[in-house]
Amino acid sequence: FGGYVKMLDAREQKLDGLAEQDLAREFTRQSVWKRIAIVAAGPLANFLLAIAVFAGLYSYGMPEPGTRLRAVPEASAAHDAGLRGGERIVQVNGESVQTWSELRWEIMQGILDGKSVRIGVEPEEGAGAGPHFATLSLASVSPSELEGDFLTQLGLQLARPPAVLGRVGTGGPAERAGLREGDVISAVNGEPIADALGFVERVRAAPGKSLLVRFTRDGATSESVVTPEAHEQGGQSIGRIQVEVPLAPEMVTVRSGPIEAVADGVAKTWDTSVLTLKMLAKMLVGEVSWKNISGPITIADYAGQTARIGLISYLTFLAFISISLGVMNLLPIPVLDGGHLLYYSLELLTGRPVSERFGEIAQRAGVGILMALMAVAVFNDIMRLMS
Repeated sequence: FGGYVKMLDAREQKLDGLAEQDLAREFTRQSVWKRIAIVAAGPLANFLLAIAVFAGLYSYGMPEPGTRLRAVPEASAAHDAGLRGGERIVQVNGESVQTWSELRWEIMQGILDGKSVRIGVEPEEGAGAGPHFATLSLASVSPSELEGDFLTQLGLQLARPPAVLGRVGTGGPAERAGLREGDVISAVNGEPIADALGFVERVRAAPGKSLLVRFTRDGATSESVVTPEAHEQGGQSIGRIQVEVPLAPEMVTVRSGPIEAVADGVAKTWDTSVLTLKMLAKMLVGEVSWKNISGPITIADYAGQTARIGLISYLTFLAFISISLGVMNLLPIPVLDGGHLLYYSLELLTGRPVSERFGEIAQRAGVGILMALMAVAVFNDIMRLMS
C-alpha cells in the first residue's frame, strides 16, 4: 500500500485566504522533529505492514519444504563438506533452520558476506551416526550469481520421494509398456534411479528413445521397454510417457505463538531490509548484477504467480515488496523520503534549513537518478519477458 501525499507547503502553493487554523498546519512551520516524523511515517508503514503480515503467517503456520537433502553430486562443495544425501540441515552459522527457504536465506547471506558457513546436520534415519557439524565452502558461487539456483551449484537439492508411479494415462507409452499405478521404478537402462525426480529427468531427456525400465510390483521385480513421446516445450523437445509421478518433497509446518510470531516478524523484516541494502551496495561496486533490479512488469507477473500458488505465497510476496518500498524510500536520494530526512538531519546539525538553490539542484539530480533506475528496471523486465 502506498501513495503520493502532497503537503500543505508554502514553497509550492499560495496560502492566500487560508483559514488561520489551517495555516498553523503548514508543513514548513512545523518543528524539524515533526517534519522528520511526518516524512518517516510512509516507510515506517511499509515496515509495519510487513511485520504484521509475517506475524500473521507465523501464527497461522506455513507449510514449506523441509531441509532434507537429495543425493549430493560428487563434484560439489556439499560433497566436499561430507554431505551425501538423506541428511537434514538444522542449523547455519548458529541460526536454526527448519525450511528450505530459511536454508536458502542463510546461505545467501553467507555468499554476500564472502564467507564459508558452518552447518548443523542430522543424518538420515538408520544411518547409525549422531548429529554433527560441517563447514560448507561458498567459494564456487559469487554474489553476481544469486539470481540463479545457487543451492544446486553448491550441490544442495531437496530430497524427493521414491519413483512410485501414479495414475497411468490410457493408451500412452507407459500403459503400452505394461507399467501400472503403484509400480516402483528402480533403474533405467541399468542405471539406478534414486528418486522420482531422477526418473522424470531420464524420461524428459529421451524423446523418441527406448528406455529399459526396471520396476517392482507386489514384491516382484520386472523390466519393460518404454519409448517416451516427443513433445515441444520452450523450444526444446522433451520426452513424456503419460504417467503421473508425485514429486512433492517432505513438508514441515512452522508455527509460532502470538508474541513469538511478532518477534519473528520483526526479525524477518530487519533481515530482509539488511539484505536489500547489501545487494544494493554490491550492485554499486559491480559484485552483483544490475539484472536483479525489477520493475512494475516483473512485480505484476510475480504477484499473479504467487496468487495462483495460494494466499500464503501471495501475502509473503506482498510483505517482501512492502519492505523493498520502505528501504528504497529511505535511500538518501533527493525527492525520496530518505532525501528529505537527510535535509532535516543537516538542519538539526547546522541549525538552519538547506538553501533553496541547493534543494533545487539536488532535486533535479534525484529525479535523474530515479529515471535511470526506472529505465534499468523496465529494461530488465522486458528482457525477462523475452527470455
